[in-house]
Amino acid sequence: MTDSPANPAQAPVPNLNIANVLTTLRIFMVPFFIWAFLADEQQYGWARWVAFALFALAIYTDKLDGDLARSRNLITNFGKIADPIADKLLTGSALVLFSMVGELSWWITGAILVREWGITLMRFVVIRYGVMAASKGGKLKTVLQAVAILLYLLPWTHTITWLGVVAFIVMLIALAATLVTGIDYLVKAAQLRARFLANPEASSGTKA
Repeated sequence: MTDSPANPAQAPVPNLNIANVLTTLRIFMVPFFIWAFLADEQQYGWARWVAFALFALAIYTDKLDGDLARSRNLITNFGKIADPIADKLLTGSALVLFSMVGELSWWITGAILVREWGITLMRFVVIRYGVMAASKGGKLKTVLQAVAILLYLLPWTHTITWLGVVAFIVMLIALAATLVTGIDYLVKAAQLRARFLANPEASSGTKA
């Protein structure tokens, strides 16, 4: 979610709004997604399709809550923090599950998780200087991760060789984007701190 121009006459946006409700719903969907994935006792059976559908629906709510927040001016500090956390819970659980069942190397999962949660922790550390909202690179990284995970969730990916290769290549591209944007956010955090120290009265707003 991105910032909109401040309007002194505008009333504060309440945290209880449709965009934040969708973000919270996405968090509550994570345990159901995990259950569906683990319920796939027969190899790539109906439960795997349920997991695929739940993940796809959750990802759609991510796009929807962002669109609603911008179009209806429902952007809040809660949303800026909760939205990326919801994304990381969803994608992180999927990556860990893939590695647990041997579908994805642990080094890929580990590299992505360290970057994701490291940047999230950094956001809390620098929140005293300002809230970091979404950058275009961060949004692209999220899209690439979602596409890669959806490909890995497809039962066909694990029975059709060329589709498995495509899924792996997309995952590697998502990994590269994740690491590059992580470095970019570290630079932005340093700049945010420097601006705050130069002018403590100013507030600034960059979803990792």
